[in-house]
Amino acid sequence: MLTKDLLRVSRAGGGYHPQFASREHRPLAARVIGTYQGHVGETRGGLEDALTDLERGTPRVPNGSSEPSRERDADHFKLVRGFSALLERDATFETDAVIEPERARKTAFEAAEDVGVVTAEEREAALSQAADGLGLSPDDLERALYADLEERQVLEAVDPRWDPDGLVAQYNLSLAQTALFDATELRVRSSDPKALVSAIKRLRLMYEIRRREDADANETDLSDREVVVTGPTHLFRATRRYGTRFARLLRTVAKASEWRLEATIDDRGTERVLELSDADPVRVPNAEPVADVSFDSGVEADFAGRFSSLDLDWELVREPEPLETGTRVMIPDFAFDYQHGDFRVFFEIMGFWTPEYVEKKLGQLEDLEDVELIVAVDETLGVGEEIAARDFRAIPYSGSVRLKDVRDVLREYERQLVAEGAAALPEELRPDADVVSLEELAADRGVSEDALADVAFPEHELVGRTLVRPSVLEELGEEIEAGSSLSDAEATLETYGIGDSSAVLSTLGYRVEWEGLAGGTIAERE
Repeated sequence: MLTKDLLRVSRAGGGYHPQFASREHRPLAARVIGTYQGHVGETRGGLEDALTDLERGTPRVPNGSSEPSRERDADHFKLVRGFSALLERDATFETDAVIEPERARKTAFEAAEDVGVVTAEEREAALSQAADGLGLSPDDLERALYADLEERQVLEAVDPRWDPDGLVAQYNLSLAQTALFDATELRVRSSDPKALVSAIKRLRLMYEIRRREDADANETDLSDREVVVTGPTHLFRATRRYGTRFARLLRTVAKASEWRLEATIDDRGTERVLELSDADPVRVPNAEPVADVSFDSGVEADFAGRFSSLDLDWELVREPEPLETGTRVMIPDFAFDYQHGDFRVFFEIMGFWTPEYVEKKLGQLEDLEDVELIVAVDETLGVGEEIAARDFRAIPYSGSVRLKDVRDVLREYERQLVAEGAAALPEELRPDADVVSLEELAADRGVSEDALADVAFPEHELVGRTLVRPSVLEELGEEIEAGSSLSDAEATLETYGIGDSSAVLSTLGYRVEWEGLAGGTIAERE
């Protein structure tokens, strides 16, 4: 972004149109880059003078002469200063002095009090006295006195990340971002809606997704939706932190091959409309769309990190599919997928939002149908009862979401799913395989292992967590003998597809006599 004083916009026709740099400004971008490169080793003041000449259209030449200056054009000034502001991020300025300037001033002022400086000669005498005390020459001391002033700092190095074309592209992106800083609402359509919504959530912006009036009523593709983002000035008070995130969203928008953006701008109390699209010269040169926050909030990041440490029959899914809510769309923060069947529970975390945004969210919940949803609600919002009234599970939290609360709700679902799975099974099952684990059988039936608890297996014997035909047990009894090594017995069991050796050996009437780390020997149980 640029500073607002460098914003170049046209308000013709009541609109709000950024004045982008074009191909014709490439030579000017090249001259600004060259000005920085040509002033390495010189003071910032000298660099500023050279930039001022560029603003007037009279670039400084090596012999110090210049053509007659022209009146500075305001837009030209902002363009040069905009290029310069971007390049300064890659410039290093340092204080060039043989002694720390503050110490130099202190010593010189003390000497001046001793001498009583009134005339130029007395000033030179004071500097000479102070320089002698510091072991410096008067000239070195005088140069150090104010070397830390900004205009006297020296440009030590500049390593531009952009060539002239790249600088023009970055300027246009930064100009558009600056224009968006004062937006109250942003409406976007994108050919890459998933990346757009993901960036919105990572930047912790407030948003909703609406169906376009001209969209097919049966179409659920998010690219045919309009994403509406609430801007910084729409909050209780505008904050620069939120405004910066809001403007940074443009990086992701402009990455799409096709996009259209419409923003409502608060132009010092006057409402104007800014329109941008992929037809405008807004590109992202050599940069990732969004670089930092990977979750909407610290609360969500904290919850995801802690949930992953639990050994549950649920998989946490980040940013699941959108849900229909009347004419709008809602994308919950997470979803929990049950590992033993096609069942999904959505999970939304309602943090600190504006009252208006909370009301919108409650309206979305009102229109949701046939969806299992858990909502963790910040206690300060005071809307837990309203959510529960909409037949969704509300979990209050303060600071962070308690895993126990979420786990307890998921276990309620599990009990229901186990009961439904068990009810759908016959009283008896006769697997075709001679040996099959309960895990494999449950997965084949689309139920959990617990759902098999009351099922009878008339052709198999349950050995540990494995179903084995009696004929297989008889064969194993003949092949495995007391005195054989445990490793040989396990190899035999593996040929039958049995991994639970201890349970089978116990069923056959054997035990293992352990011989330290060397292994064990099969022995008959007493």
